[in-house]
Amino acid sequence: MRIGFGSDIHRLVSGRPLIIGGVVIESDLGADGHSDADVLTHAITDAIFGALALGDIGSHFPNSEERWRNAESFVFLRFAVGEMKQHGYAIGNVDATVHLEQPKLRSYIEGIRTGLAEALEVETNCISIKAKTGEGVDAVGEQRAIRADAVVLLKKA
Repeated sequence: MRIGFGSDIHRLVSGRPLIIGGVVIESDLGADGHSDADVLTHAITDAIFGALALGDIGSHFPNSEERWRNAESFVFLRFAVGEMKQHGYAIGNVDATVHLEQPKLRSYIEGIRTGLAEALEVETNCISIKAKTGEGVDAVGEQRAIRADAVVLLKKA
């Protein structure tokens, strides 16, 4: 078995969609980034790369390459899953937390879990997604940023 940890943070700005785990969230602010800025998918992708000791998302999909501008982050995640399978591993489970002051994510969590489970080729009960506010503290609490942290357990396939 191998364990990986991933983390991502993006500024929140007006005029951009807020996408979390592949789901568009109704919000006045969206995440700013080179791709679609899906912090949760980026964190999980980084966790998979980390568990495999294959660097990070930026080493595979650098933001200096124009072809990744506005790219759907599930492209990155599916690539990481392909690398994982090529190395003889499968997802044991994913535990992730999204840090966002507003909007509340409770009504979106099941849709996020379902889409991620499909992309990761596991049952939904292998995916845990939690949402936390910043309690008015730091960039998350002041609604200037969104952050996600993820831990993955890989097991031999």
